[in-house]
Amino acid sequence: MIEIKLSTIMGDRRKNIQMVADETGLSRSTLSNLYHDKVTRIDLQTLDVLCKCLDCEPGDLLKRKK
Repeated sequence: MIEIKLSTIMGDRRKNIQMVADETGLSRSTLSNLYHDKVTRIDLQTLDVLCKCLDCEPGDLLKRKK
């Protein structure tokens, strides 16, 4: 199982969902689902946009649960 660590990264960067939505053009609902780790898939373009906005690598946003 893969865990999405968006809430942790956003907290470290002191950004809320609305700020990231404004900066990336992603919808609030998409970001909210990612933030609360309620998705089963993530689009590579979405992942790329988030990495650019949050100045991180995909591996920073994703973690494999054991």
